[in-house]
Amino acid sequence: GILQHPDGTVLKQLQPPPRGPREQEFYNKVYDSDCCDSILLELREYLPKYFGVWSPPTAPNDTYLKLEDVTRKFNKPCIMDVKIGQKSYDPYASAEKIQQQVSKYPLMEEIGFLVLGMRVYHVSSDSYETQNQHYGRSLTKETVKDGISKFFHSGYCLRKDVVAASIQKVEKILEWFEGQTQLNFYASSLLFVYEGSCQAATMRLSDVTLAEKRRVPKGLLSGGDVLEYNNNIHVINSTENGKIEASVGKGLSKFYALHKKACSKRHHSQLSLKVENSEQDNVWKTSTCITQEHLNGNVLPQLEKVFYHMPAEPKESAKVEVRMIDFAHVFPSNTKDEGYIYGLKNLITVLQNILDN
Repeated sequence: GILQHPDGTVLKQLQPPPRGPREQEFYNKVYDSDCCDSILLELREYLPKYFGVWSPPTAPNDTYLKLEDVTRKFNKPCIMDVKIGQKSYDPYASAEKIQQQVSKYPLMEEIGFLVLGMRVYHVSSDSYETQNQHYGRSLTKETVKDGISKFFHSGYCLRKDVVAASIQKVEKILEWFEGQTQLNFYASSLLFVYEGSCQAATMRLSDVTLAEKRRVPKGLLSGGDVLEYNNNIHVINSTENGKIEASVGKGLSKFYALHKKACSKRHHSQLSLKVENSEQDNVWKTSTCITQEHLNGNVLPQLEKVFYHMPAEPKESAKVEVRMIDFAHVFPSNTKDEGYIYGLKNLITVLQNILDN
């Protein structure tokens, strides 16, 4: 496994020969202080920084690669490891090894990538969901899009900002592969990392810090419960006939709390949403009314559809890292790495479908 060093780096134990020495040689070549190869210099942008090898004083024969901890700058890091390429075995693999690798995921050649695992922070429950390699191997051509979209879901909403930023970063790596013919990568992965905690999503009914900081007033639910909002949802009124009317600004907010309150107080209540965009005293409104009777009580998925298609407010780009990792099977070449390129293009297509749909 990967160990954390007290200085903020991570330690990856060198694998037995020939894999370990091959990976060390790869890092030494790319990070050689005398390197003047523009292809390798650009490649550094897509790798964890390399700080040489390290051995513990108590076990000098144990060698570790000392690498940048890509997750270090994140508060609640969401992490996904995706193996890229049509083949997870190198050109020198034995027939037995080839059969072993193909049997693990027969769709690898057709799909071009395999999810090895993910760890996703859910804002709604303040907890992590973890999926291992068996989850990735269970994905088919028909389910791979939904399977990967789980990584980008906060528990409240799909993080389309993260999906968009991830696509841009994978496209940069694809550009590098399209322009180089000196290295081929097998059984190598992309490591996706993004910040799971989100200001808008992590606001809770008991947390007034953000509201006070932005001097945002509070709405009052019937029964005296306070619903905070950030120009997203606030209660206009609560009428005696059980209809709760809310004004919804741009972005996904705490409508779950609103829905929960409405359902607990009045089982047959209606939830009426008005999408509004206020500019000074002029208010433009589009009315979208959703009733439990019409939706057979399944309100939240329908609300999500409304909110997902609303334009996001201009904001800073999402905190996202996409880095190439695992180089025990990198070999010199004089042709493009078509297998890796195929996998990257397919992965971009899946991510774009997640973003569009």
